Amino acid sequence: MIVLSVILGIYFTWAALYMLVFALAAHRSEKVTELLVKHEHSIAVFIPAYKEDGVIVEVAKKALNQNYSNYDVFVIADSLQKETMQALSKLPIRVVEVKFEKSTKVKALNAALDIIKFKYDLAMILDADNVMEEQFLLKINEQYCRGYEIIQARRVAKNVNTNFAVLDAVSEAINNNIYNLGQVNLGFSSRLVGSGMAFDYDLFQELMSKAQAVGGFDKELELNLLQQGEYIHYINDAIIWDEKVSKGAVFGRQRTRWIAAQFFYLKLHAWPALKSLFKEGNIDYFNKICQMALPPRLLIPFFLAIGTVLNFLFCPEVFLLWAIGLGANVIANTISIPQSMFNRNSLIAICSLPKAMIIMFFALFKMKNANKTFIHTPHGS
Repeated sequence: MIVLSVILGIYFTWAALYMLVFALAAHRSEKVTELLVKHEHSIAVFIPAYKEDGVIVEVAKKALNQNYSNYDVFVIADSLQKETMQALSKLPIRVVEVKFEKSTKVKALNAALDIIKFKYDLAMILDADNVMEEQFLLKINEQYCRGYEIIQARRVAKNVNTNFAVLDAVSEAINNNIYNLGQVNLGFSSRLVGSGMAFDYDLFQELMSKAQAVGGFDKELELNLLQQGEYIHYINDAIIWDEKVSKGAVFGRQRTRWIAAQFFYLKLHAWPALKSLFKEGNIDYFNKICQMALPPRLLIPFFLAIGTVLNFLFCPEVFLLWAIGLGANVIANTISIPQSMFNRNSLIAICSLPKAMIIMFFALFKMKNANKTFIHTPHGS
């Protein structure tokens, strides 16, 4: 029992300390150098929309409100209703209609890339619920001028209409600090999060020609990029508004998909990353595998709290190990939450935290085939 407690304690405490290191790094200020070269590169904004009739028309309209001139919007319409298609056709955008027996984001994006003849400089990927701030493409272009070919922007919740939406918004903010800003501040690559991502267009075409993901499209791209030595930059002040899930059932399906993708790609890339570390010194790729070996973040405090109490009662020899992990995790999460989120809504939403943890726990047992099937997250705000 003591041996098992030590093994589990080391694993969960390592996860908590890893988070704490990068949470602290996110608070390090970076000196911004003046940009000397300014040029509006051409940008193709891709918005895959699978059964997103409730949001896609408004999202497409708002995508046109950019303080930037050299860009085109492509809505990839998959299984949209006739009325939605008619409304989209009236907008100054390109609509690419697709139909697949089994839809995936990879198939939709490749279909659009196949029909586009113009060679853009950048490819920008949005979700069908995403809204860009007006200066968004300007900020993306500025970083591209600085030499960054893969750029992840900051996703921020656009709705906090339910307790689950608030929890999802807080979770996104914590992830932004630990896995995006903290990573780049210590010289590592940011994660990719599926939307708000910009790529050099030629590089994106090359990546997509090899992509096969059903679930975890962003993880496949991220790991393949790091394996070949590419760097993923992060812009904390380029904001894209993203709809958060409002219901527990949708929250569970979404997390099942995420966890399944995490462990699928961990298994696929663990050994190549280890070999790459020793043969090529590719620490960025290895660091990403370390991230993917972490337990699901929402479950870390759950297991640490239970473990700390049980060890205090039955295994006092191991209590300190678990207590250190719990303390590190509480600090990491607390300092990663923006001050604006310490409000009444967040306090009320904490009441739903135990339910969210239980949903996450049971998601671990549902992920066997989740990475083989496209699991759609519906949007409606």
